[in-house]
Amino acid sequence: MAKNKNIIYIAISLVVFIVLAFLYSTPVFTGKQLFQHDIVQYRGGAKELLDYRANTGNETYWSDSMFGGMPTYQMGSQFKGDIIKKIDSNLNFLPRPVNYLFLLFAGFFLLGMVVVRNWKYALLGATFFGLSTYFYIIIAAGHNGKVNTIEYFAPLLAGILLVYIRKQYIWGFIVTTLFMGLQIAANHPQMTYYLFIALGFLFLSELIRAIQKKTSMKHFLISSGIVAASCVIGVGMNSQRIMANSEYVKETVRGKQILTNDSHTSGKSGMDKESMLLWSYGKLETLNLFIPRLMGGGSQEPEGKEMMNRVQELVQENVGSQAEMDRISKGFSAMTYWGDQPGTSGPAYQGAIVCFLAVLGFFFAYKKYRYWILGASILTILLAWGSNFMPLSDFFIDYVPFYNKFRAPSSILVVVELLFPLIAILGLYNFFTDEKLTEEYKQKILTYVSAGTLGILIILLIFGKSLLGFATDNEKTYFPPFLLDYLVDERYKLFRTDAIKAFLYVAIAAAALFLSLKKKLSQNVVLIIIGMVSLFDLWTVNRRYLNDENYVDKIFAENPFQTESSDLLVEKVQANPALSSVLSDVNVNKTLETIAEKDKTHYRIFNNILGTFSETNTSYFKSSIGGYHAVKLRRYDDVINEYFQVMDSVRVPNILNLLNAKYWVVGGPEQPQAVPNPKANGNAWFVSDLKFVDTPNEEIKSIGIINSKKTAVIASSDKSYFDNKPVQADSTAFINLTRYQPNELEFKSQSKTPQLAVFSEIYYPHGWKVLVDEKEVPYIKADYLLRAVHVPAGNHHIRMIFEPEVIEKGKWISLLSFGLFIALAALGIFWMNRKKKKETLAE
Repeated sequence: MAKNKNIIYIAISLVVFIVLAFLYSTPVFTGKQLFQHDIVQYRGGAKELLDYRANTGNETYWSDSMFGGMPTYQMGSQFKGDIIKKIDSNLNFLPRPVNYLFLLFAGFFLLGMVVVRNWKYALLGATFFGLSTYFYIIIAAGHNGKVNTIEYFAPLLAGILLVYIRKQYIWGFIVTTLFMGLQIAANHPQMTYYLFIALGFLFLSELIRAIQKKTSMKHFLISSGIVAASCVIGVGMNSQRIMANSEYVKETVRGKQILTNDSHTSGKSGMDKESMLLWSYGKLETLNLFIPRLMGGGSQEPEGKEMMNRVQELVQENVGSQAEMDRISKGFSAMTYWGDQPGTSGPAYQGAIVCFLAVLGFFFAYKKYRYWILGASILTILLAWGSNFMPLSDFFIDYVPFYNKFRAPSSILVVVELLFPLIAILGLYNFFTDEKLTEEYKQKILTYVSAGTLGILIILLIFGKSLLGFATDNEKTYFPPFLLDYLVDERYKLFRTDAIKAFLYVAIAAAALFLSLKKKLSQNVVLIIIGMVSLFDLWTVNRRYLNDENYVDKIFAENPFQTESSDLLVEKVQANPALSSVLSDVNVNKTLETIAEKDKTHYRIFNNILGTFSETNTSYFKSSIGGYHAVKLRRYDDVINEYFQVMDSVRVPNILNLLNAKYWVVGGPEQPQAVPNPKANGNAWFVSDLKFVDTPNEEIKSIGIINSKKTAVIASSDKSYFDNKPVQADSTAFINLTRYQPNELEFKSQSKTPQLAVFSEIYYPHGWKVLVDEKEVPYIKADYLLRAVHVPAGNHHIRMIFEPEVIEKGKWISLLSFGLFIALAALGIFWMNRKKKKETLAE
């Protein structure tokens, strides 16, 4: 009877999560969709991939849409036999972002049921976790892969705890394996990596407990073996994705450096430290886990417009010279954010009550949870400081494997956002149920923590201006007193409002707990009070960053690259500023569309209006010189840094010719101009002059100054390629592209002499095959980033196809791993049921 009742409560809880998710996302009822910056960029960059899939029913693992061409592994490619990804898709069956919110709630609910086995605390913890402000910020930005990965944090931890703590080996194996597979399928390795840093503390904790004989060493070894097997099988289910990405990442900005210069050394792996640590959390800024606007909110908040208007008025009233105006302009940054990061969309607010309860949890929770959660929380907070705590960052970058593959250390706070709600409900549960905790102890700890927390808030409210400053160093340097005083006062008001709220929320929670000790309030009433106040707190803060303005009509969400303006579009933009970019880009999009419709051959466009390397509007209509992607091929990124940081009027056109930029889009957003580039090298060309260079630095320097139509720059290491392969000039020779697909290109060539054919196709050493008259031949790298192949004299048919071997190998490993999981799970359940029947018969 009790078991059936529990199932009913669990079902009701899941319904509550769906209701909460829909209530937060009410515009989905009217058919509106989220307008997310990164998803807009994805739609442009993935257009060629999606069109190919729709037109052929097949998948292309290479696309020419961005950065001259790159693999599609990080652009939404699909893999045959990818069963675990289908499970992920089925779990995300609700409309976006309802699906994310529901799974965040439900996943933590499972974790709560494992650690306290009480639906009330699991439900409360689910709201603590599922309403963490950071998740709503990344949903608004369109970091869907990131939030999809975070969805599976809690259930994966639940599976591991089932094994280690609950000793439920079979169910633990099933849950761990399934959610490990889903975690990897969500495809955000950085988030998974950070989670496993925390899980390392859990492993160490269990090892120490086994050494201290608080649990048996046999159990520890069995548990560790089961968890290791689960992780291996979960990873194995994603073999295609992992193997392809592993091969790809070596050639990207996350792989080894090729060039040697002031910022990095050839052969060194990973990004340079400056890029990695750019988004580092300030030490004091960490307190915005507790007070959302301690250092302001996002860089762009509604209050910022009013503040900027007033700043402009003050400047006009008080500034009398151009020199003073120029000085002031150097100090400007965001009005509503004054922390250490270059900018931010909002704070990683965890909730005043959640942080308060987490501190209590470190005193009340079981020791088997307490210490590893504390250790993981401290380490991840210190790592989030990044450049503000270099001794630790240097150690991890230099000595901890793969850490230097990831940027934005501030995002490691996702670990705290998982662990604080967990320790909070563990402590709260023990506060009410652990008979070993005396009333005196509970009252003492509650008094100290409450007084300390509220005392800190009072100190910050009274002495906040001197302690927190409310201005950046840049502002203090360049702003005159009248401007600085105004900003400090306005920012202090923003902080004060949130600090007072935090004080009230903590005071209510503390009072409820004190009254429960005095038997004035029941446990259930206290949980309801805490739950409702925390819900109100997090809900209202989250609405600052993800609200109804983030939703637009379906037509704009699915086709953000509009080519015609209209009264309706203007009206929609006036009603929703999120659509302003759609309207402002209309003329540029129309120009791009016109180029693509008039000239249907294969070429690239150089868009110099929208920000060449931060837009995918161009990619939506035609192949682009630029694009928007965090994982670019290293060689292409080197060329961008070498040539496009300073627009040299001679060298940059040479590079654009090399990359077959047949059209340039220049001018302004209102009156863009399409300028044909008759000097573009075309899709392929023959060269007879070879310039051999010894280093990559010489190679990349040379391509900006040579006549690339006649000369190819070749690395000395490839000299042997030309043994018995002479190259001779022929003014009548030609090579033309006859058929284009992103993963297959065909050329026709004619020459009286042997030639080196250089293709305006990006060099990638894995998966590409070159066939001359259907016979596979080796190819080399030319001009630092292009492909080249020796072509004998005569008439020839040349074909390039992209057939990565890792895809086929990975498919079979994925299928075998999933089959192994099903077989072991079925065997385990069969054995468990058989054992249960024997026990029943024995009774």
